[in-house]
Amino acid sequence: MYSSPSPPSEDDLSSRSLLWRLLREVVETVIPAILIAIFITLFLAQATQVYGQSMEPNLHAGQRLIVEKISYRFHAPRRGDIIVLRLPEQRGNFLIKRVVGLAGEMIEIGDQQVFIDGHPISESYLSQPIRYSMSSRPVPEDSVFVLGDNRGFSNDSRSFGPVPLSNVIGRAWILYWPPDQMGLVH
Repeated sequence: MYSSPSPPSEDDLSSRSLLWRLLREVVETVIPAILIAIFITLFLAQATQVYGQSMEPNLHAGQRLIVEKISYRFHAPRRGDIIVLRLPEQRGNFLIKRVVGLAGEMIEIGDQQVFIDGHPISESYLSQPIRYSMSSRPVPEDSVFVLGDNRGFSNDSRSFGPVPLSNVIGRAWILYWPPDQMGLVH
């Protein structure tokens, strides 16, 4: 003999209602939060960490920075900017360097100075004299020439060449860790 299923009890309905509200809460809050975080990371800003000593004395290993990605949508990097870049041959690793040469310029290093188009530039952020030389090189269009502030211990454009703007992630903006060193990056 066939019996019809019994109607759901109040406890079943209450459990379903609670489950439905929980699912709805996830859809309404968690998913938009994830989408906003992805949008911010892809287009506005992201966090990164300093590795190595190539930017000493201005940045040190273990410090954490926020990289802003907006300004270079409106203008190219400027001389003196500290940028975060990626090199295709170093998958997943970002480098932090200072922009020294701009597109269309000739860069040369000698007499303990960097020369742009034959004129020395002021680099007040350096704590040591430059102890090497480099013959004059052009910086191609849509590229920048980058150097570490700790020139004796830096993998930079002297070895891998000018950096295409398409490899620039953004400008190092705010130092947030450790908290006692929090502030704008210069």
